[in-house]
Amino acid sequence: MSDQQTMTPDWSRITAVLITHHSAAVIGDCLKNFTDVPNIVLVDNASDDETLDIVRATVPQAKIVKNKIGMGYANAANLGLSHVETEFMLTVNPDSVVLPDAVEALLQAADRNPEAAIICPQNINLDGSVELTHDVPVFERQNFPAPFNKRDLEPEPEGDLCAEFVSGAVNLLRVEKVRPLGGFDTNIFLYFEDDDMCMRIREAGHVLILTPSAKIMHINAGSVRPSLHYKWEKFWNYGWARLYLQKKYKGTGAMLALAVQHIGRFLFKALLYTLTFNFKKSLRDWARLAGTLAFLFGAKAVNPNWSSINKKARGDQA
Repeated sequence: MSDQQTMTPDWSRITAVLITHHSAAVIGDCLKNFTDVPNIVLVDNASDDETLDIVRATVPQAKIVKNKIGMGYANAANLGLSHVETEFMLTVNPDSVVLPDAVEALLQAADRNPEAAIICPQNINLDGSVELTHDVPVFERQNFPAPFNKRDLEPEPEGDLCAEFVSGAVNLLRVEKVRPLGGFDTNIFLYFEDDDMCMRIREAGHVLILTPSAKIMHINAGSVRPSLHYKWEKFWNYGWARLYLQKKYKGTGAMLALAVQHIGRFLFKALLYTLTFNFKKSLRDWARLAGTLAFLFGAKAVNPNWSSINKKARGDQA
């Protein structure tokens, strides 16, 4: 009993923040270890399934902020951050299961590393294999040729590791370091918002810590109900956000050079998969191509009017 008590985190220091969007298939398992947590903020991006019914039944103490129109991850996470009054914010993707003792392990790592703005757990796949949760920045990943970029031969870290990039599936964020940065980049709807946050944190002189003593289960691509609309939206935003990030950090010239590469690659693959009747992959690459071209022609991923629409819909909740 004493061992269990020592591993119970001080939840007065932490607010759990979750973003949902048609997440009924996974949100119940995600919340099963949060039933007694006092500080939970859930921002829902216009779910039309049973997501909120499951949330209310599982964690009735949660503060629910319901958006009429989906704002994407970054804007919804910032809305969650605006409701946080504790020292830390624990962001949890709905397709993640935070294993027993993981939150306390994250909190202990945060206290060991007071300079850290983000403390990240080790992701474990459903089959029990390790999904390496740290990496180099997105601009450098192409410098590691196969098979090493697949990271099959890289060992799991044995202790706290100072990383250049950590995955955003589950993170413990130190609010006093993240809030002055403005939270996540509000121009990004989906994809690469975690890369951007990691780079801005390091530019501000803070560090990112991966601690393998904290473990979570991660169901990749399980956060949202699958549909053709969602798949198109997802990959469109991949194409858009990758060019946005390139321009933001490397300039217009580097962005245009990458755009030329992406247009050629996505167009070739889209045509190839269309001609070979591989519908799934052809949709992916047509959507990536469309997002790439949309960025070049000045399209925005986030509509600035969504914020006022959602605020009006939420009323006093906002």
